[in-house]
Amino acid sequence: MTQGSLHPQWIVPDWDVPARVRAFVTTRAGGVSAGPFGAADGGGMNIGLASGDDRDVVIENRRRLRAVLPGEPRWLRQVHGATVVDAARPNEPADADAAFTSDARVICVVSVADCMPVFFADGNARCVAVAHAGWRGMAAGVIQNSVRTMRKHLREPDARILAWLGPAIGPARFEVGVDVLAAMCVRLPLAAEAFTAIGNGKFVASLPMLARQALAQVAVDDVAGGDLCTYSDEARFYSYRRDRVTGRHAAVIWLDP
Repeated sequence: MTQGSLHPQWIVPDWDVPARVRAFVTTRAGGVSAGPFGAADGGGMNIGLASGDDRDVVIENRRRLRAVLPGEPRWLRQVHGATVVDAARPNEPADADAAFTSDARVICVVSVADCMPVFFADGNARCVAVAHAGWRGMAAGVIQNSVRTMRKHLREPDARILAWLGPAIGPARFEVGVDVLAAMCVRLPLAAEAFTAIGNGKFVASLPMLARQALAQVAVDDVAGGDLCTYSDEARFYSYRRDRVTGRHAAVIWLDP
């Protein structure tokens, strides 16, 4: 099938990449989940097997996802780290939070529910990647590792990489402590600019701003997205911080043959 088959409520990135780069993020809509995993206008599209939802229901949701893709997605066991794997090599460790490919038969995917999915593509559409980038992953360097891995794979240290920041908990909603600020400052010297004090040792932090700082460290300045808040838009998005018991979205990217 083609991207024309996607559910109309799913999100297709608006970024300046070649046409053969295909990507989207699912929302709550389009599945068969119920209860806290459901959607206001029908079944919920929860793809998280470890979310507490009925396993058979999640498998059906994943089947629906697979039906609009040209191949089987390479699922990862996400650990909030910085490991990046080649999705075309199924024997590589699956404990990772980012995947890349230059093979048009291979689908990269991460699952998210407040953490930020970040899509990457080189300017000539030879390689794509996706990262699961919450604050722990960003503090570990998952964004920088994704870009460096792509350039190493392309054998071009200065390859032009473009990025799109997907739906995540927004700057007004992401309340954290000084430990998060300290961890981010180790990786990003300007991280404090993304934090606003709200009293009692607490801050609200901007994941989009932190992501842009991480991208700047690896000379990526073609960056779009970052304006969709999962916490604030309950009708459209799952949010772990808001609901605790909730579903997961899929962020999927591949190269069209």
